[in-house]
Amino acid sequence: MSGSNNPYNGSFGNQMSATASFGAQPEAAPAAGSYITDTTTANFGKDVIEESRRQPVLVDFWAPWCGPCKQLTPVLEKVVNEAKGRVKLVKMNIDDHPSIAGQLGIQSIPAVIAFVNGRPADGFMGAVPESQINQFIDRIAGPAGADEAAEIEAVLGEAVEFLAAGNINEAAQLYAAVMQADPENAKAIAGMAECMIAANQHERARETLADLPEALAKDAGIQAVLKKLEQIEEARKLGDPVALERDLAANPDDHEARLKLAKIRNVEGRRDEAAEHLLLIMRKDRTFDDDGARRQLLQFFEVWGFKDPATVAARRKLSAMLFS
Repeated sequence: MSGSNNPYNGSFGNQMSATASFGAQPEAAPAAGSYITDTTTANFGKDVIEESRRQPVLVDFWAPWCGPCKQLTPVLEKVVNEAKGRVKLVKMNIDDHPSIAGQLGIQSIPAVIAFVNGRPADGFMGAVPESQINQFIDRIAGPAGADEAAEIEAVLGEAVEFLAAGNINEAAQLYAAVMQADPENAKAIAGMAECMIAANQHERARETLADLPEALAKDAGIQAVLKKLEQIEEARKLGDPVALERDLAANPDDHEARLKLAKIRNVEGRRDEAAEHLLLIMRKDRTFDDDGARRQLLQFFEVWGFKDPATVAARRKLSAMLFS
């Protein structure tokens, strides 16, 4: 799903950039070393205490004569830069600024103390290996990717709201941004296909959902969009809804016409009407099409989703009919 083959490259009526960011213009990536600074006794409160209220700060207590410090420093700096802002590293030369180390009871260096919310939270001593430093940062700042995962979920929620409000371009931009960050995000892929359907680009929607990895293709959300496409294709062959309404006015028990009209209303987005037509068939004749109205309604539920208001309302009526 990456590179020039991405189906979301293109437009939805208006030009849509596939390089959209998560709701805002992306900031420039910080240069190597920008997560690392030196501090002094006078600046310790600002550089460490205040900063740690925004994100974890690691303080590296070192001295120029310390051999293990020289071993630890390049590894520590490498890991902090690779963490890309999950933590900051503040270095303090205890020869020039001994008082803070003395207050913290540090008697051997190198010593690294993590400050969180203005207080020492954890630490280690000695020239530990890179893997141990990574574990330490995960313990202090949470596993890598946790913040991004939360941001992605928030962006997906915003995209759903945009799409529901008919803002197709805005929704598509957010789904595209998620797909760039996580090319196999099933919600984003399904959402992008929904945008294409809303823009009457049904073939592009099919292309978006074609040739997905097997596990991704089986995702319930993607399957629901595929079923929606099938329902749209079927509804195109069912005839003129105005003619079907005339048939029903002349003969309200024309269940075949009512079933067709329900399918058309569904793809038009008039879900409550679609459900009412099927429920009416069920009230009059459960044997029609071997209980076909109920089976069709259940297929609608699969596409609409369990929490959709139309699903909730129709399921309540269906239960009352079946179990009263």
